[in-house]
Parts: sequence; C-alpha cells; structure tokens
Amino acid sequence: MTTAAAAVPATRTTTGIIMMCVGVACLCVNDALAKTLGETYPPVQILFMRNIIALPFAALVAYFLGGAGALRTYSLGAHMARGLLWMAAATLFFTSVTLLDLAEATALVFAAPLFITALSAFLLRETVGWRRWSAVLVGFLGVLIVVRPGGGSFQPALLLPLATAVLYAVLMIGARWVDPRESVWTLMLYLVGAGALLSALVCPFFWVDLQSRHLWLFAAIAFFGTIGITLMTQAFRLAPATVLAPLDYRALIWASILGWIFWREIPDLATYLGAAIIIVSGVFIVLREGGERDRACE
Repeated sequence: MTTAAAAVPATRTTTGIIMMCVGVACLCVNDALAKTLGETYPPVQILFMRNIIALPFAALVAYFLGGAGALRTYSLGAHMARGLLWMAAATLFFTSVTLLDLAEATALVFAAPLFITALSAFLLRETVGWRRWSAVLVGFLGVLIVVRPGGGSFQPALLLPLATAVLYAVLMIGARWVDPRESVWTLMLYLVGAGALLSALVCPFFWVDLQSRHLWLFAAIAFFGTIGITLMTQAFRLAPATVLAPLDYRALIWASILGWIFWREIPDLATYLGAAIIIVSGVFIVLREGGERDRACE
C-alpha cells in the first residue's frame, strides 16, 4: 500500500505546501499586528474587531468553497463551546505578545501538539505508544528550558502562551464534538461567528474608544488572520498532514524577523534551544501518527 504522501498527486502536494507557507506567514503578521494594537487596546476588543470584520469574508469563503450547506450547522452548542475556547486562547496569546518577545511567545505555543497527544490519551482514550510519550516528555523539557521556572529570568507572562497551547489543544480535540456531516468550512465560519458573538458580550466592559489611525490595523489583522487560517485549512485538504505540519514551525523564523524589525527583539539562546527541542518533538509526533495511520490502512 502506498503511503499517504505518495497517494497524493505531486501538484496537489506542491500547492498545499505553498498555501501552508503563505498561511503561516499571514498568521505571523496577524500576531505582530495584535502586538502593535495591544499597546492601546485590550485583547478582547482586538479579538472582537478582528472577528466582526472577518465574519462576512468567512461566510463568503464558506459559501463559495463549501456550498450553501456549509452555512448550516447541526452542532450549534459545540461551535459555541469551541468559540469560547478560541476566545480564551486568543485573549491569552494577544496578552502574551504585549508582554513578551514575539518569538518567545510563538515558541511556547508550539507545545500544542504535545498537549494534543497527551490529552487525546486521557480525554479520548486513544492509544499513545511509548515513543510518542517519550517525545511528549522531551518536548516538555524544551518548554522548561524556555520558561526556566525558579530562575532569575523567569516571567509569569511566559505561562500565558503555554496556557494558550493547552486551550488550543482542547479546541482541536473539540472538533470531535461537531457533527461529522459538517465541512471544515462550516467549522471555520462558526468559529469566527462564535468568537464575534462571545467577544461582543464581554467587550463593553473593556472597550477603549477607537482611534481613526488604527482602523487600517484592525482591517489588516482581520484580513491576515482570515487569509492565514483559510490557506492553512485548504492546504491540509490538498496535502498530507505529515508533509505540512512541520512547515507550521516556520512561524518561529517569521516571528523572529518581525520581532527584530519592529521591536528590536532578540530572544536569548535558551529560548531557541528550548524551541528547537519542542519543534523536534512535535515533528516526531506528527510523523509517528502519520506512520501509524498508514499502517492501519494497509
């Protein structure tokens, strides 16, 4: 039996790789814009503005790529729960990038695959072999190197992107709650919609009057955030996850470049060492899971 990567036509895989790379870059620009806006506005307001501007675009994408059926849901409660998780995760991450170097916060969010693997074993009762558990433990060693608890350079703010990774992991696992009849475009649309609705309920308590010079930044964060998620979603429909998932870690390169250009941020060696360990562990987990799926199909 051919592997998943070999089963996908080369042109589709190449297109998927390009989409993934562009999507990752767009999301890094989205994070940099959040850091800029976070100097003036609370995270929940940034999230609300991004979602309310992006919602019509998300609806159009869902309609043209998924058809009229993509606008209908059978799992409204599940979408609201996932929207709450996403709002909490985004709020924590937007807060973290205002307090930390962009690359530093990005490196810790890379721990999400480790939490997905660990939580899958406990919440979904999935079988996780000793190799993947070993990768999870090694990855958490990388987290400790970045966070350095008990050290003189420890910052409580480092726990925010780590909490973001945990919530993101639950969000990804929460996709199992959604009716299987719903397409990925329905998930995207209702995640944006739920985020807009829930943040609108909280936003009045933190609202800061908008400045006209910032309106283009809000439009840009909505554009880059939505385009990034859309391209990455479509990429996974075209190419195998084992090919695409490692490309997500290119975000650290973009975060380092953007952080240096706009804020002259230069993370220390320990941050990059810990990030490298987290990345290697995450890539191993993805490749191992892909190999197990291939063997199950033989």
